[in-house]
Amino acid sequence: MNDKLVCIVDDDLEVRDSLSLMLGLKGFDCRTYNSGNAFLSAPPTKPCCLILDLKMGEMDGLTLQKKINDINLPLEIIFLTAFADVSVMRAAFLNSAVDFLEKPVVMDKVLVALDIAFAKLKLKKDAIEDDFLQDSLTPREKEVFSVVSQGLTHREIGNLLGISPRTVEVHKGRIMEKLGVKTMADLIKRSLKNGK
Repeated sequence: MNDKLVCIVDDDLEVRDSLSLMLGLKGFDCRTYNSGNAFLSAPPTKPCCLILDLKMGEMDGLTLQKKINDINLPLEIIFLTAFADVSVMRAAFLNSAVDFLEKPVVMDKVLVALDIAFAKLKLKKDAIEDDFLQDSLTPREKEVFSVVSQGLTHREIGNLLGISPRTVEVHKGRIMEKLGVKTMADLIKRSLKNGK
């Protein structure tokens, strides 16, 4: 059983219920909404994937997507539609939609799209956590971290920064502890990944 939240916004009760049932059987936590306004009035409090109908009476899917982007909710969107056209798909993808699936729904395609959506959510979460951890570094630790990937010895880093090799070693130990890395290789990978 997983705790991945899927929110389904569709003005068609039958579509909402059948998708919710099928995804629930696959272990997803599902919530359904009959309109964009219903979703916006009670948005989820944790990251989720939104399966969104394109054509709805009160507010269409593209409008809801824009409103979600404006308030920066942590979610990924998969569109469903029976009336796809290139310009609409282009607009959806330009606003970061994960996929655009046609009705009637093919569950295998929905599951593939959900895998992609949840992978994107995890990458975003990891990036936010990484930024938070790096913000916990002192200015001197940030300086040491920025030169770690250059392959310099403690003495060379000390000479570059005007501190002793022992101080470099202490800072490096604190950096590794704060960033949650166990090996020098992991620290160098992290430093290179962040362009430090």
